[in-house]
Amino acid sequence: MTNSQAGRDLDTSRPHSARMYDYYLGGKDHFEVDKQAAAAVADAYPGIFVCARENRAFMHRATRVLAQEYGIRQWLDIGTGIPTEPNLHQVAQAVAPEARIVYADNDPLVLKYAERLMRSTPQGRTTYIEADVNEPEALLEAVEASGVLDFGRPVALSLNALMHFITDEQDPYGIVARLLAPFPAGSALALSHCTPDFDPDTWDKVTAIYTDGGTPVQLRAQKDVARFFDGLELIDPGVCLGHRWRPDTRADEGPEPTDAEVSLWAGVGIKR
Repeated sequence: MTNSQAGRDLDTSRPHSARMYDYYLGGKDHFEVDKQAAAAVADAYPGIFVCARENRAFMHRATRVLAQEYGIRQWLDIGTGIPTEPNLHQVAQAVAPEARIVYADNDPLVLKYAERLMRSTPQGRTTYIEADVNEPEALLEAVEASGVLDFGRPVALSLNALMHFITDEQDPYGIVARLLAPFPAGSALALSHCTPDFDPDTWDKVTAIYTDGGTPVQLRAQKDVARFFDGLELIDPGVCLGHRWRPDTRADEGPEPTDAEVSLWAGVGIKR
């Protein structure tokens, strides 16, 4: 990381989505402004804690499936967020110790804790870059410059709970297509996305809280989330609610959450 990156000031005047997500997961790496905004979301939508946990669980399962069943050994994880163990590289390297992972985010607090993301196995490699998904070409140049990923071999692009922060005016589908473009056949897209499909009134309130805090949100219906996978071969069971994508046994986890609590579409597609 550069000195300019390390020296960036943390903006504690406004809530930040990554720090709010840390609050939902029970972390401690957030500020009072984030806690207040996240608590307001929880008041409007108590299921947000379930949604956050199920999003994290989907990432774990999708990573294992891609490593075990599709032989993926490289990941680009954008919108990484504040490290919460197990992180993606720990899941991937538990299956394939030689796996390589590049994390990307643009929050200085994530940068502050990035060393947690770089505790690789000896056989593999991990790194963190500060980059903005709204500038996909610059992001990919930074990834390539890191030397961690080989663009000549399949790469899994991981976009978990990120694209609902990209409005239609920012060209979300174009961004995803440009990010996938340099990767060869056999590469993958793993994506999760919040939805108003099951409780639109509640999600109107949630959207307003984020927007008022300076973070625009664009929630999408299932058909619109499925568009991110255009041209890819979806892995069964397709684009479905996060807790129903290749679920693990829930024997020790209590009852299955409701669709409205989860409110998260998720899927994995393969580039052919």
